[in-house]
Amino acid sequence: MSEVKAGETGVEKWVEPAGKGTDRLIGVTLDEDSIGRGNPDQEHERAIAIFDILEDNHFAIPGRTGPYALNLGLVENKLSFAILSPTGDPVMTHLLSLTPFRRVIRDYEMICESYYNAIRTASPTQIEAIDMGRRGLHNEASETLRERLAGKVDLDHDTARRLFTLVFALHWKG
Repeated sequence: MSEVKAGETGVEKWVEPAGKGTDRLIGVTLDEDSIGRGNPDQEHERAIAIFDILEDNHFAIPGRTGPYALNLGLVENKLSFAILSPTGDPVMTHLLSLTPFRRVIRDYEMICESYYNAIRTASPTQIEAIDMGRRGLHNEASETLRERLAGKVDLDHDTARRLFTLVFALHWKG
């Protein structure tokens, strides 16, 4: 196992799991300066998404060998994917316009609010219907993310879904 430290990116420490391959993320952080802290539900979603990404992901940069660490943030209303090497050196940064995500983020925020309210008061059938809508929007957004990163970063479906959760967390300030 290798333990890595990086300074100004917000990555303090990550550990590379043995036997997981190189086309993967071994660390994910969110830029607190651009997103701030969320309410307990938001922080819980962020923590679960990061944990799930680190447990199982496919993240490859064509022509390069990983693994990588990722710091997500907002820079001038654009999504910043700051990608680091295992030694903490910058590999590349991609800035993506949030315009293609605006509608789905707005719709996803509304359905998440409905979902969290329904969990407390609605019937299981109502909760399931809302959750199906939420999953559909999540899939749509993750495919948009994969399309926007095509040729720069190769992601599988599950990694793109989990990364969209973090993209949403950047928007959802609480």
